Amino acid sequence: MKTKHNVVCVALASTMALASCSESFLEPKSPSIYTPENTYINYEGLMSALTACNRNSNHEMFGDGAPIIHEMRASDIAICGQTDQSGPLCDYDTQLTPSNIRNDGTKDRTGWYWQENFYGIKYANIVLNRMGKATFASEAEEKEVRGMAYFHRDWRYLKNICQFGDVPWIDHEITTPEVSFNSNDRWSMLEQMELDMEYAYKWMQDGKDLGYPNKGAAGLVLMKILMLNGKFKRAIDVGNEIVTKHPLMTAPFSTAKAQHPNVMIDLFSTEGKISPANTEGLYYAVSWPQMEGREKSQIMRNAVPYWAKINTPDGKTGCQQGADNADVNTIYDNNNNVGRGIGTVRPTNYYQFDIWGKKELNDVRSRFNKDSWRYMEDLYYNKPGTNYYRQPLQKPTNLSAGDSIRWWFSWPWYRLFIPDEFPDSPSDLKGGDAPMYIMRSAEVYLLLAECYYWMNDPANAAEMLNIVRRRSGADDLTADEITIGSIVDERARELYYEEARHVELVRISYIFARTGKPCEVFGGHVYKLDDFSGPDVVGEYNKQHGYNFYFDWVDTHNNFYNKGVKTKYYTYTLSNHHVLWPIPENAITANTGGVINQNPGYIKIQPNIDPIKVSVEPIKE
Repeated sequence: MKTKHNVVCVALASTMALASCSESFLEPKSPSIYTPENTYINYEGLMSALTACNRNSNHEMFGDGAPIIHEMRASDIAICGQTDQSGPLCDYDTQLTPSNIRNDGTKDRTGWYWQENFYGIKYANIVLNRMGKATFASEAEEKEVRGMAYFHRDWRYLKNICQFGDVPWIDHEITTPEVSFNSNDRWSMLEQMELDMEYAYKWMQDGKDLGYPNKGAAGLVLMKILMLNGKFKRAIDVGNEIVTKHPLMTAPFSTAKAQHPNVMIDLFSTEGKISPANTEGLYYAVSWPQMEGREKSQIMRNAVPYWAKINTPDGKTGCQQGADNADVNTIYDNNNNVGRGIGTVRPTNYYQFDIWGKKELNDVRSRFNKDSWRYMEDLYYNKPGTNYYRQPLQKPTNLSAGDSIRWWFSWPWYRLFIPDEFPDSPSDLKGGDAPMYIMRSAEVYLLLAECYYWMNDPANAAEMLNIVRRRSGADDLTADEITIGSIVDERARELYYEEARHVELVRISYIFARTGKPCEVFGGHVYKLDDFSGPDVVGEYNKQHGYNFYFDWVDTHNNFYNKGVKTKYYTYTLSNHHVLWPIPENAITANTGGVINQNPGYIKIQPNIDPIKVSVEPIKE
């Protein structure tokens, strides 16, 4: 990690860094022919710089304690399952503070998003700055590179705005230390981002390698920006163009389709993700065994229960990581069949139960489908010599609250099973190398439904949701069933461990506050921007509904936060101001020549000032 911190120290003058530069950075290095002046001179060189942006995207999805988990746990669908140690972020009221921003896969990834969002912005700005001295074979080639750089920069800023609010807008390559950043107004940033992404959507190409975003991915990001800017009709036009070119996969299609009993299992299989027939994928995180910077998904380690800890009903050790020789590759081989999970991310009752009703009885994504989901009772006591050997697991009657949270829950196996072809240990299958979806055209249909909802057109909103639902066998929704809740529910069903869930709930919260549309799921309440984060009082953790949709929704649907759920080390809490995360304190203090504002509800070390509006510049064709 030392190299990463050094990059941030130089590129963003330590203002955006979470750790100081090490002295080793000052040591002289051998000169290299791979200097920016020799590399960023043509299409190939600039695309190599954009590869750094793609790799940055990969890191969000892969590895132990993958950052995407942090987004899930700050929402309605999941919580932290690490109940056997102090430190993991569960008690937001006391743990999430400006001086305690961490980038630690075992505890808290708030710092990862602050740091890595700006890494991606930095790489994109390098490309935009160096393009003037590069040569291209065609105008289209040049515009494709520029469009992709805009995509990466604005996608990170979209996250920044929904995670941290008003942040510094950096639209240039930083070549010398700078300590004069200022918070910029998020709404003017979005105006500039709309222009950028219209350009990107026009000039980016389909048919790119899996690790590169295609034109449809640019359109998806553009849709979200347009929606935040209240331009729902234009967003619908873009969405319709995307789904025309990228229709859903409605039947098994991969080379291994005979092994996959339903389309969703095939779609999420390795064969399905890499299949040339797959028209649905728009952008993937990619890692392969021989790939530089390779990082395993570890998705099964992160999201599968800690089944190895389950004892037999008579209190004996009943499970072991690796199967006995006689049980390998049989139904008793828990490790091979589901992976050796540790329950880092634990689904809520909302995701496990509430969103699966009568209309989802035939939904192949649902907990009712035994091919797609797994229950603890589907696993077996696999330790020879016990009275319960080879019998299905039974829930222990003496499980503590903490053990129950981490050891016993159901999960969508079809989304989370990635075979580990090259395991570190045969008895510890964590989730191997395979592409993972970052964006799919299924989400475009859900955004179309949301646009129609904002435009008070429930019939068309229902039709967009039903296109996704019919693919998986769910019953249709009717126009009178359309609420923001039905849209948010469908996103949970379709995009678990795929979407940045906190970002999306905040995005929706912004739109409620900007449009003034009454929120029917909370009694027609009208949200406002001027008290979006709740009262700006430090130390008073406001749980009152009515300030932002995010808190109201999560507090209502997450059965852990603010419900008195306690473990050995913490109580699960969340408050209104956690709709936005705190700006790291050291980012503010190191910025001696400017003012970076702290978000409401957190300790401020200096007075905030009005955020500076970005001077919106038209994009030159």
